Amino acid sequence: MSSLVQKGLQISKNVIFNVFLQRAGKLLGKPFRVAVVLREVAAKLDDNNSPKGALQQIADMGRTLVRLVSAYITGSYRHIEGSTIVAGLAVLLYFLSPIDLVPDFIPMLGLLDDVALVSWFISKFAGEITRFREWESTSAVSASGVAPAPANSDRSLPAVAELGHS
Repeated sequence: MSSLVQKGLQISKNVIFNVFLQRAGKLLGKPFRVAVVLREVAAKLDDNNSPKGALQQIADMGRTLVRLVSAYITGSYRHIEGSTIVAGLAVLLYFLSPIDLVPDFIPMLGLLDDVALVSWFISKFAGEITRFREWESTSAVSASGVAPAPANSDRSLPAVAELGHS
């Protein structure tokens, strides 16, 4: 994984990525256009033809990045530096673009630079992503007033109130 992060760091310093940083900075003031980009990135991440397995964790983090930028754009999450959002949006734009260091139409290799850049972003901004995920889990509780059920909860057991306890 560290070699992917190092490759991503190299890409982040490339002139081509600077073009995406500038584009992201300009795009940030246009929430509707950002929403379109986010939908397209999410669709690309969910592509059934994409390689799965070891890359699944990176795809999940990519989805988290999509949610993070979306929450920032809608104004529901602002506990993050603007430069981090610009970098995140630039990574998503790079991921979406067929024109990058290794064109996406080249099987497997075409996605490797995209995955490397996402890996770099995740490693560089791990603390920001962790804080966002914590905010997501607590905001889900505050929005609904009910904590989400644990993933391994057994629905066959009666709730405490059903047992006559309150």
